[in-house]
Amino acid sequence: MTVNRTIFGRPLRGVAFDVLVSAAVVLLALAGLANQPGGWKATLVGAAMAVALLFRRAHPSAVALVVAALALVQVVAGWGPLAFDVAVLIALYSVVKYADRLRDGILAGIGAAVGVVLAGLQTQGVIAWWATAIYYGLVTGAVWLVALNVRTRRLYVLSLEERAATLEREREAEARAAVAGERTRIARELHDVVAHSMAVMIVQADGARFMLDRDPEMARQAVKVVADTGRQALEEMRRLVGVLREPTAPAAAGGPDGAGAGADPAHRRLALAELPTLLDRFRAAGLRARHAVTGEPAPMPPGLELTVYRVVQEGLTNALKHAGVGADVEVTVAHAGDAVVVRVVDDGRGRPPVGPAPSGGHGLLGMRERVGVYDGSLTAGPRRGGGWQVEARLPLPSTPVTTEVTAA
Repeated sequence: MTVNRTIFGRPLRGVAFDVLVSAAVVLLALAGLANQPGGWKATLVGAAMAVALLFRRAHPSAVALVVAALALVQVVAGWGPLAFDVAVLIALYSVVKYADRLRDGILAGIGAAVGVVLAGLQTQGVIAWWATAIYYGLVTGAVWLVALNVRTRRLYVLSLEERAATLEREREAEARAAVAGERTRIARELHDVVAHSMAVMIVQADGARFMLDRDPEMARQAVKVVADTGRQALEEMRRLVGVLREPTAPAAAGGPDGAGAGADPAHRRLALAELPTLLDRFRAAGLRARHAVTGEPAPMPPGLELTVYRVVQEGLTNALKHAGVGADVEVTVAHAGDAVVVRVVDDGRGRPPVGPAPSGGHGLLGMRERVGVYDGSLTAGPRRGGGWQVEARLPLPSTPVTTEVTAA
């Protein structure tokens, strides 16, 4: 785990580096105290430059102006170039790299060019002043170009980071919207289940009241159905409320993201008996679909049947969209005693579909949300021999699902 330490609101490493740079300038100013032109006055100018450099990241343009003014004092005093004048190059580098606008760096470069000429004129020696000015100009120009290159790379990295952050925010917003939409669909479908349960309870209760004196045994069976149906409806509502209260969205599984298959009427409750019809629709769309049921089917709550149906539906749509027309798809519904296992496997060897695939939900994200309602598990991923596999395991309820008895 990386800890970003700060001091005065700035990164500690940056502050420490700036302190070292300023200390180096101070040492250069002190080193020439005995024999440099200007003596202790020049040393004070160098120390002032060093103090200004402490703020070169936060206020680069202001620091460049201060250092330029101090360098002008040095020129007016006639001291000539001194060792601590490296502060001028550091200030130039800083304003080009850190200033909000490149215009400040260009103006600093023009000022540095003027300073180069003045420094050349004040340099004493056997070499002509213009040769010295050229040397100073090459050094200054190199510093300016290096700073420009670093600035360009810095801004490019910042733009990439901002773009990545924006994409991440958009991805999270899309995931939240997809989950919210899928939960709305779950609420609507479970409402159908609960409404059906309530209708059964009312019919059975009316029948029990009517048969209470004529056939007490049938009345007792009707009352038992009312109680069992009420328990199942209450469990469905608890599961629904538990999903809607969950604040975090489930992680989407890897692999192709498919849309849901087949739009169905809003008030129709789907069940496993309609799987052959669903398979026929995808066969007509171009899939070579096979269907197998293994084990002894156990009674399931309508909501669980609906989840099995939707998992098969989404798996077939993924196969049609990503494996293509003509792909071999095997759908297996295995009843394993305490759970039902749904597996949709394609060989990935089809061709692009010639017509649009049936539309629907939110692919793997929606499947994971649905399976999570019943404390199930979902795995999806590529097969070693090619193709894609989706497998959902849904535990069966511990209490048996009762059949409906209608009182005469």
